Amino acid sequence: MGKYADRYFQVHPWKIIEEGFDPDYSQVAESIFSLGNEYTGLRGYFDEGYSGPRLQGSYLNGVYERRMLPKSGYKGMLPFTEFMVNTVDWVYTRISSGEQVLDLAKCRFSDFRRELDLRTGVLTRRFVWHIDEHTAVEICFERFTSMEQEQLVGQKLTLRAAKGSPVLTLRLGLDFTCPHVSVGSPMFRPLSAAAGEARAEILAETKETRQQVWAGAVFHGLTDTRDASAEGIPALEECFTLEPGQARTVTRVVTLCTARTEAEKQTMARRTADAKQLLARTEYETLKDASAAWWEKQWKVSDIEIDGDPENQQGIRFCIFQLHQTLHTAKYGAVFGAKGLTGEAYNGNTFWDSEVCCLPFYLFNNPEAAKSFLKFRCDTLPEAMERAAALDCKGAFYPIATISGRECCDLWQHASLQLQASTGVAYGLWNYVHQTGDKEFLYAFGSRMLVEISRMLATRGDWDPVTHQYGYYCVMGPDEFQMMVHHNAYTNFMGKKTLIFALETLGAMEHEAPDAYAALGVTLEELADWQEKADRMYLPYDENTKLFEQHMGYFHLPHVDINAIPPEQFPLYSHWSYERIYRNDMVKQPDVLMFFLLYGSEFTREQLEANFDFYEPRCIHESSLSPSIHSILACRLGRLAKAESLFDFATRMDLDNYNRNTCEGLHTTSIAGAWMNIVCGFGGLRTDAATLTLAPSIPKGWTGYSFRVCTGGSILEVTVDQHSVKLQLLQGSGIRAVLYGKEINIDAVPAVFAMEEAQ
Repeated sequence: MGKYADRYFQVHPWKIIEEGFDPDYSQVAESIFSLGNEYTGLRGYFDEGYSGPRLQGSYLNGVYERRMLPKSGYKGMLPFTEFMVNTVDWVYTRISSGEQVLDLAKCRFSDFRRELDLRTGVLTRRFVWHIDEHTAVEICFERFTSMEQEQLVGQKLTLRAAKGSPVLTLRLGLDFTCPHVSVGSPMFRPLSAAAGEARAEILAETKETRQQVWAGAVFHGLTDTRDASAEGIPALEECFTLEPGQARTVTRVVTLCTARTEAEKQTMARRTADAKQLLARTEYETLKDASAAWWEKQWKVSDIEIDGDPENQQGIRFCIFQLHQTLHTAKYGAVFGAKGLTGEAYNGNTFWDSEVCCLPFYLFNNPEAAKSFLKFRCDTLPEAMERAAALDCKGAFYPIATISGRECCDLWQHASLQLQASTGVAYGLWNYVHQTGDKEFLYAFGSRMLVEISRMLATRGDWDPVTHQYGYYCVMGPDEFQMMVHHNAYTNFMGKKTLIFALETLGAMEHEAPDAYAALGVTLEELADWQEKADRMYLPYDENTKLFEQHMGYFHLPHVDINAIPPEQFPLYSHWSYERIYRNDMVKQPDVLMFFLLYGSEFTREQLEANFDFYEPRCIHESSLSPSIHSILACRLGRLAKAESLFDFATRMDLDNYNRNTCEGLHTTSIAGAWMNIVCGFGGLRTDAATLTLAPSIPKGWTGYSFRVCTGGSILEVTVDQHSVKLQLLQGSGIRAVLYGKEINIDAVPAVFAMEEAQ
């Protein structure tokens, strides 16, 4: 594979540092320096404005717009799509001196440095603006999004006369005129705005969905201001002179309120009044310190330490940091966008792999967030049932991409042919219950999803007229380079596992929760039908080669040497036509190998080895998640050199811009995969085993590493070096586990095992 690292940021164990500014890398840096707190997200664009290339993005969870699609005469085609929308620029700042306006695309500057402190969640940027040969001002911007009070965010600006006595005009405000980049125009219409007495506020509404956003700001450090508002931009302005060496600091605290539904609109006036009171009593430094304290507490639980590999130490902490920014309470909606809240690509939609690959991080770090994550699917079951009906199925057909619960993917082949969102929801539910034992949630909420997904699976498939086995025709599996295939192995396998899980759940409910079971309205005929289809699900497997055929006819496709593809042709979708991609055996991302990851305990080492050796050389890793999955499986095979090379790719996917598209936003699923890569790969944690199972290994170049996982209400710390494995409970009572195939008890007293015993 011809992809390589584009190393730009300095390596540091706890910081992301940009020393000097490269305009060609500005949009990549905007993505890397994104801040968020689940409720809101802000790309790392320049506070003061910038006329060079940029993607100015400020987003709010669950705030979206709608775009109508061309009307089609075919049933099942989407009438519209929905996308996360750019909202208010709450760091809006303009600085000028005379006729000269600060713009790093045009002005002379020096000593540029930007750094994101992962320990505290604070982003700092400083540089010296050379106004003329006699005058210069040192400027420092600081911003953060509160992790304690998610609706609050803050900015600090410090100006110091570095040379001469600069005369400056400072304008601060809230800007609702920012265009949504993919559309080219603002998505909001201002309803009201005001500025004065060190305050600014604005209420605006999306043009189609009529969702409302209110933003209010309180400024500290302004003395003599005038109203400098423009349409859609309430702002205050002050002119002042800095004497040589003199510094001036101004802070702002901003609160953001959303009304995404009509019910929320009814309470908007009360909530904005409460927000104003909150702003009046909130100090910038106090808010920042509280947010930093949240991070300190979180790092004690979820940090991963690596000795001997500074690049990947930085990489994995960046990944963990972004996962917490994307979701940590799910109080404000559990939409887990493929770009999080860092960019407009993928329209802010949640994709099918969220439950499969992102949920594990939260299961082992924040189970309540994982539960809320699944609750989003429960709440949007009616939309999934509507989609199933449109596709001539019973039950629920979950969308491959969504922000509201409705299907948002405007590519019909993905929206109509991919069943893995539905089976992914079922898998996420199974994994959650498997790890937490929360049958109450399963019976009260999950069971209804399982029933409706099973009804879809039982009506979407057909019987093979020759083999008399059940399976799915005209589908697209995880490998999206293969369209309209029959009997995709992943689709059929996950369909089988989903039906079995549903039958097991209903069987237990009949005795343990009979009233809830009766309310589901499942008939004996349905249960018998599901059982027969699960028992006779077709899985294309060759006993001699131990290979699962990815889909019917895959073994007869023309071969492509993926290593011969030039790096400049990535991403492939932008350089190859669809039909050129679809007509060969090149694999976009793991397909067969995907179910080896999820249910590895059901397969032999011989089977894993055969399928890994066949499919891995054909995988182009066009999906950012792909390297981690392959790396985990390489660990299970004891191929650490291979695992290491793939891990480097995964953990620094965005930091080193491997796919040349970090400018569009971060790859949150890949980020989650990097965490899995250490914990489930090198750490050997198995999520499908009956008992907590570990089989740690260590890369050759590492001195050691450690990680922590929450399991059964306890916190387990795993510490590994080149010779030993240490297990210790940091919180909770003793737990049973399997280490290298042997059952052990773990408690608060550290237990040390020799590495060679494992291998």
